[in-house]
Amino acid sequence: MQEITQKARQIRDVIRYLKAFKNAVTVIYLDDEIITSPMLPSLIHDISLIHESGINVVIVPGCRQRINQVLTQSNISWQIKNGQRITKPESMDLIKMAAFDVSNIIMTSLSGEKTSAVIGNWVKARGKGVINGIDYGTTGEIESINTASIKEILNDGFVPILPCIGWSSTGKPYNISSLTLATQIAVNLEADKLFFILPDTHLDPKEFNIPKDVHLTPDYNIPAMDLKEISSFIKLNKSKTASALKISGKSKEKKEISKQEKILELFSLAKDACKNGVSRVHILDGFIDGILPCEIFSSIGSGTMIYNDEYSGFRAMTLNDISSVLSLMDPFVKQKILLPRTKISLTENLSDYIVYQVDGGIHACASLHVYSPSQAEIAGVAVDESYSKLGIGVKLINYLLKKAKDKKIKSVFVLTTQTADWFEKLGFKSDSLDSIPAERKAKWSPQRNSKVLRIKL
Repeated sequence: MQEITQKARQIRDVIRYLKAFKNAVTVIYLDDEIITSPMLPSLIHDISLIHESGINVVIVPGCRQRINQVLTQSNISWQIKNGQRITKPESMDLIKMAAFDVSNIIMTSLSGEKTSAVIGNWVKARGKGVINGIDYGTTGEIESINTASIKEILNDGFVPILPCIGWSSTGKPYNISSLTLATQIAVNLEADKLFFILPDTHLDPKEFNIPKDVHLTPDYNIPAMDLKEISSFIKLNKSKTASALKISGKSKEKKEISKQEKILELFSLAKDACKNGVSRVHILDGFIDGILPCEIFSSIGSGTMIYNDEYSGFRAMTLNDISSVLSLMDPFVKQKILLPRTKISLTENLSDYIVYQVDGGIHACASLHVYSPSQAEIAGVAVDESYSKLGIGVKLINYLLKKAKDKKIKSVFVLTTQTADWFEKLGFKSDSLDSIPAERKAKWSPQRNSKVLRIKL
């Protein structure tokens, strides 16, 4: 029964997101390590399904490896400066060929899924020039994007594919960053979502400093960060990355971008995109099958999401939430962790309850019952199983303790049968049954034999 309940929640998530993202614009950056991997057919199939569901899709393929390959075969050298490839003018024809080769792979793969796509030159660029004595050669910067033409193609039901090439007003081609291009297109189109899909996006604490308020999953993943949290992450890791680069740069000419550099670049671009109107940016490991639809159509997702809106948070429970809260509590009632509640009892105590919502879905709840200025009770704590490892339960209790502090409550108690250890980790200590208010003690059941734990504020 519990498995069916969990599946039902997942299906409700899918339906809710299908409604929310109908006709939405999604920009997808595909790293070329994913494009040349066995995962591409599955990923293209998912992109086609997403397109068929009514979501507008724009694709920007990366082609670093393909460019490396053609330049190496032609004995043309290059170097990486400030995260950008620097080559001589004679390499540009090869770079352009490589970029369109990769775009053709995507277009052909989509055609196999009966999804029509168009490769276009909608980007105007200018040469980066000489900066601090460094001549960036064929490297270009985006000057403008023909957004109107891209919108027309989307309206006609096609998937636009943009290679990492921009043209000057005189028709001169420049090599531009695919990551920057994807970000700028998402901003120009006011996209609802921007996806960066690439390999190895895990944030190993040995490689990165994780802010103390940011939750890292056992899989070394941060499910979601707001702009404040991502700014903290970038600041903490900039000096660490700079030191590592200084050491590695002494040995030989640099021709590759490190993982730390790439992650920081992605996070910086994600932050810029959100600040400039993109609702959400998602960083996904493309070697995990099915990660794209899981990220779009579920509230918890499987990658890292950066957001600048009311994606999630605690709020007061409303009458419209009661059915969802009862459904959330049901597995815990069946396990005899919680006492059963009814719609009437929740309605009568509506103002005591808070919920944790994610995109309109309810995934945690609890109540704070105030008995007197001296004490209150936390009760009805339930957290969706999918969120139990994300630290939501701890945040829920801390939120209510702060609420109690604001009300000048001196202490808060809980009655529990199976979660005493968890509450003790949060600072609650065992107390006597006689310490709780008489009206609450009258409802205590010897058969249930709940323990009393208390925390002083």
